[in-house]
Amino acid sequence: MNDLVRKTQIVLTAPIDVIDWDGAIRRIQAWGRACESRYVCIVNAHSVVTAAQDASFGAVLDGADMSTPDGAPVAWMLRKLGHASQERINGPDLMWKYCEAIAGSEESIYLFGGTPETLDTLQRVLGEKIPGVKIAGAYSPPFRAATPEEDAEIVERINSSGAGTVWVSLGCPKQEKWMAGHRGRINAVMIGVGAAFDYHAGTIIRAPLWMQRNGLEWLHRLCSEPRRLWKRYFVTNTLFIMGAARQLIFSK
Repeated sequence: MNDLVRKTQIVLTAPIDVIDWDGAIRRIQAWGRACESRYVCIVNAHSVVTAAQDASFGAVLDGADMSTPDGAPVAWMLRKLGHASQERINGPDLMWKYCEAIAGSEESIYLFGGTPETLDTLQRVLGEKIPGVKIAGAYSPPFRAATPEEDAEIVERINSSGAGTVWVSLGCPKQEKWMAGHRGRINAVMIGVGAAFDYHAGTIIRAPLWMQRNGLEWLHRLCSEPRRLWKRYFVTNTLFIMGAARQLIFSK
């Protein structure tokens, strides 16, 4: 199987890649080794609904070089649409598996996002738990928009590091828009991984494995941050269910 041959399935309005873990990792690695400027979105139900409501964000997902099905609802939808073996391919696990895959090789990664404290802890954790992984650099951007001069400096910093991949932890939709705006300028594969930096650094506790495996990671996050996330999970997930039901009915 040629992992660079892309196969997608529309979920609501967003094209989602039909791909397994090994294929996703091999595809990113092939691009990274060639220093190709590409971006990868990790797409959950919130992202799909946002894309259907916001044309500019929809264009960002349409333009992605790969969009993996994060979140149980998106992976479930792909299975319902005929891709029976589709797994959930989420950001934190993709980042970890990728680091394990390249450990001991000449390939290096760049970490972009998070706080300076989180980045310090994350680099230590990766070094301890994945010996041989090469971290070419790390940068914590300001919360405000970067000035053109600051942005040019960021691009130069990343490109001069020689990293094949840039793992971007800015949150959705900021990270996706940032990656789309820097394709063609950053000579590496950019992958938006949401809260992965905080999970791996231990600053946010991830759901237990049994919840992850049973599609309940959203419930753990909601219980951890109810005031911030209630709208995303109750309103957005309801809209996703309605849109998914409509798509399944009309696809028959």
